[in-house]
Amino acid sequence: MSTAPDFATQPREFLQHLYRAAVQRALPLHNTAAFLPRPPKGRTIVLGAGKAGGSMAQAVEALWPADAPLEGLVVTRYHHIPPRPAGLAQRIEIVEASHPVPDAAGLQAAQRILAMTQGLSADDLVLCLISGGGSALLTLPAEGLTLQDKQGINKALLNSGANISEMNCVRKHLSRIKGGRLAAACAPARVVTLTISDVPGDDPSIIASGPTVPDATTCADAVAILQRYGISVPGAVMSLLEQGALETPKPGDAVFAGNEVHMIATPQQSLEAAAEAARAAGLMAHILSDEMEGESREVGKVQAALARAVSFRGQPFAKPCVILSGGETTVTIRKQPEGTPRGRGGRAGEFCLGLAQALQGRVNVWALAADTDGIDGVEDNAGAFVAPDTLHRAQALGMKVDQYLDRNDAYGYFGAIGGLVVTGPTHTNVNDFRAILIT
Repeated sequence: MSTAPDFATQPREFLQHLYRAAVQRALPLHNTAAFLPRPPKGRTIVLGAGKAGGSMAQAVEALWPADAPLEGLVVTRYHHIPPRPAGLAQRIEIVEASHPVPDAAGLQAAQRILAMTQGLSADDLVLCLISGGGSALLTLPAEGLTLQDKQGINKALLNSGANISEMNCVRKHLSRIKGGRLAAACAPARVVTLTISDVPGDDPSIIASGPTVPDATTCADAVAILQRYGISVPGAVMSLLEQGALETPKPGDAVFAGNEVHMIATPQQSLEAAAEAARAAGLMAHILSDEMEGESREVGKVQAALARAVSFRGQPFAKPCVILSGGETTVTIRKQPEGTPRGRGGRAGEFCLGLAQALQGRVNVWALAADTDGIDGVEDNAGAFVAPDTLHRAQALGMKVDQYLDRNDAYGYFGAIGGLVVTGPTHTNVNDFRAILIT
């Protein structure tokens, strides 16, 4: 790892250094070898979906014995296929599709992946590469649903404030491939799943809506979530849900016998890598949690209160220090008056808006929040940076943080003052990364 910038004189560069350390820890090539099974007697088919799908596939190609057969198909987000290393032969096809709202390319990829499971035997191995984003990328609507229906439901879920486990409960029950159904289609072949966690608690049944693992949630749970957030689905589909006709394979089902799941990278591991990088630079580092959830702006305000306590009183942590956290917060999109331009931004940016609002320009506090996949929501930035002069610089341009929060426009706010963090796709995904530096 490169030498860390001085945290006292280069706070922004130092926080970016910690972010890079977190991302580096989660790259598939560093984490895959220990979990690869031996080649089987029969075929080895690689199937997968997620924002890290391209780099996971390349890691398998680099590590799999050159004389052992290997084939397959993985779908990742547009522009998330990493450059192919020189001399690395392509044996796994990688295709691109839309995220976070599914599209026809994702539908076609899911159909092809499901078709590749036909005719497998007990001598065959299916290696499944699963990472965050797979719920949208691996889209195969349940009976009675069209792609357009799924797109509308996905948008409603994303705007509702539902957490990731709630969203993926619905997605599983409205799919023909998620919620363990892909593993069921692979039987009697052995299924080994390698997954990168992007969810609080690292539950493999939630990551990408768990296409290869049992699902403990029920149709009734999905109905309750749809009703809780006022999300409509076609009447015939709601009837199927209410009747339990769209139920997923459950724990204990024979289709999962002999299958394995390995977590190759997690948010906690990345936070620990960032903490290690901070300590190597002579700075105390404290990890709050890798499982933080809640409204992004409110999480920002709570962490601002913690940072102010450290700044003013040296409690609960002595300064200088850095406070790290991960997880998956949510953004509830506020309705705007007719004709008002819709705001832009994602969870990390909205966290930074709430943080900056509550810090009120505290002189010795800096922060960076970014998604570890390099994309905050659907924009071209990974996140945003907060400095002691953030509010002042915006006010000099006539910009009020309250107004930007009201219209969920973190991108517009930080873009105008040079506060966006832009990295491009990182080719992995262990979700939110937040670091607050108090000097």
